[in-house]
Amino acid sequence: MPEHKNNTFREMNRKEKIAAILGISFLILLVTGFVLGLYFFGLAGIFGLLGVQYESIWSLIVFVVSFFILGVVVELFSNAIYRLSVRNITGKRKVFLIRICIDGTTNWLVLFTVDEFMKSITLPLKAEIIIAVLFAVLEIVFDDDKE
Repeated sequence: MPEHKNNTFREMNRKEKIAAILGISFLILLVTGFVLGLYFFGLAGIFGLLGVQYESIWSLIVFVVSFFILGVVVELFSNAIYRLSVRNITGKRKVFLIRICIDGTTNWLVLFTVDEFMKSITLPLKAEIIIAVLFAVLEIVFDDDKE
């Protein structure tokens, strides 16, 4: 009786391993590009509605990538603060208000920081606050946690 080969990672030859790694890398790159595209077009639309001026598309791309990278780092800390803050709180309204405050504040902090480092985009304080609150609401709406 012939042995059946299991298709495990150990039994793959070198070409199959490289193809698997490239495929997974391409998928990660595709998903990251999609998310950055959503951020790009979302911020471009919001900037258009709020009348925010920027020098070029490249400055907007740098802004979006910087906002995304810094936002991911800050999000780690804000999620920890949020979880610790609401651990003993009952009531959906209180939890929602705490979350909107934490997410809105951290989003504003990221927007403010990226805006201060970039000279090609100038966000007025009112636009920063509107965008921060909008992103906080969208994060809460699209969050997967059922609390």
